[in-house]
Amino acid sequence: MPDMSAPYKKGRERDCTQSITKEHYYRVTILNSVIDFQLRELDNRFTDQSIELLILSGTLDPRDNFQAFNPESVHNLASKFYPMDFLAFDMVALDMECGYFLADVQRDDRFVCTASLSDLCRRLIESRKAAFFPMIYRLICLVLTLPVSTATTERAFSSMNILKNKLRNKMEDDFLDDLMVLYIEKELADSIENDSVIEEFEKLGRRRVDFA
Repeated sequence: MPDMSAPYKKGRERDCTQSITKEHYYRVTILNSVIDFQLRELDNRFTDQSIELLILSGTLDPRDNFQAFNPESVHNLASKFYPMDFLAFDMVALDMECGYFLADVQRDDRFVCTASLSDLCRRLIESRKAAFFPMIYRLICLVLTLPVSTATTERAFSSMNILKNKLRNKMEDDFLDDLMVLYIEKELADSIENDSVIEEFEKLGRRRVDFA
């Protein structure tokens, strides 16, 4: 274990001794610089508008028996970020639904173990409450379309460069789309049995060659 209280030396010569300790060098010069760089990257990726969108979306979190639900946050979420999807009369209907939604779902045992927004959306459909709270259901569907990250998009462009190379530059768009789905969703594609694919292919029509 090095002595972190010892003077820091830059190089091997005697005159390379600095007026700071090793701990100061690694903590201030190295660690703080890395942290500042990471904070700048986070600020560039997540703007104030994106952070506000995520915070307001959290009001629809169904965990802990909908403790995070706040009618004011629901109103701000719809008015600020989805003004084209919620007109003036839709906002009035949304405010009215918020007054009944929380008490209704908290009394319903089918929503007790709801752990995610996608579960909430599915149970609203199963319980047919989506018809009673159409504005809240619309807002939930819009929030569910938010991309969590750009990893899927970056992976799609990467796979496109691999699949459509110089030797395949005349590939049609439909065929390229099918190949990209198989390439991106490798785990799902690996779980499909070859026999089931052959059976589906045979059902499309009669072939010259018998695949059975």
